[in-house]
Amino acid sequence: MTDVRPDNADIPQVAASSTLALVHYLDTRGLLDRAEFERETGLELDKLKDPDLRIPATIHYRLWERAEKLTGNPAIGLDTGRIIDPERMGLVGHVFFNCDTLGEAVIQYVRLYRLINESVTLSFEQTPTQAILTWQPDNPDYYSRLDMDRTLAAAICRTRHFIHKGITADWLEIAHPEPSYAKEYQKLSGSPVVFGCGITRLAFSSEHLDHPIPNRNPYVYSAVLKQVNAVLAKLQTRRSFSRKVRRLISRQMATDKIDADTLARQCHMSRQTLYRRLKKEGLSFQDLVEKVRRDKALRYVANDQYALGEIAFLLGFSELSAFSRAFKRWTGVAPAQFRAEHKDSPS
Repeated sequence: MTDVRPDNADIPQVAASSTLALVHYLDTRGLLDRAEFERETGLELDKLKDPDLRIPATIHYRLWERAEKLTGNPAIGLDTGRIIDPERMGLVGHVFFNCDTLGEAVIQYVRLYRLINESVTLSFEQTPTQAILTWQPDNPDYYSRLDMDRTLAAAICRTRHFIHKGITADWLEIAHPEPSYAKEYQKLSGSPVVFGCGITRLAFSSEHLDHPIPNRNPYVYSAVLKQVNAVLAKLQTRRSFSRKVRRLISRQMATDKIDADTLARQCHMSRQTLYRRLKKEGLSFQDLVEKVRRDKALRYVANDQYALGEIAFLLGFSELSAFSRAFKRWTGVAPAQFRAEHKDSPS
């Protein structure tokens, strides 16, 4: 696996195939200045074709911002995601569309998603009637509306193209606030849409999971899966320590004051070693505590299982007002408003 990153930072990475697709979009419209692109990003265009190449999410997201300015099109993410180009799907895309069924493809998509974008966590749940995909941004600093748009559009349009054209969503929730082109989301998904949810969720009928994938090639599937598994193994080794610390923080959050020394002892190391190991993954201990709190807060408030005061206690806040201030900082809205909006979504 090849990494391109600033010398003094370990930030989330994205697959270069995603950047290559955007570069191709700009190039075919005569909007790409190759020399300027390479100077501003530090990337060599010819190397973007390397299937193992990964680049910093910050560089990828800056390219999205520049593309929006060059095109004058705020919906460029949705537009690029609608383009079906097998040559620029990336390795994970080729695994996905060579599975036996859509259900198997979804499982592989979730398992391998960190290879596409490390700054977003993808999860999947199934109810008796619905299948639900959830994209959870790990950090607001590493979130791009345009990239999320492309992700959604590509997932929906490629599934219809390669599997069954009649597949539609039941409902859609979007992490970012409602943009000027909001109606395009409903046209894309064929379903009701709610914005400003903090996370992005796409629900569709679980009956679609049994759809066989036409034209699948088991030989391509086997070869590409072997390659992506090797890349994933390297990535998981590099990221596994912070996940372990996150689990410990999560368990300790509702019972004790979260303390770095206690966590370090549970990991059988000194506090300094704990800090150093997390720094290698581009994290601080307090950043990780904040992320765990934020993730739990979004889930608890959306699920409507606990009163807001109970949630504040479960997350280690001394009083409800402190929790409310933190929640508004994370999402831009008060927890009561977030809960009300979530109730109104057609989930």
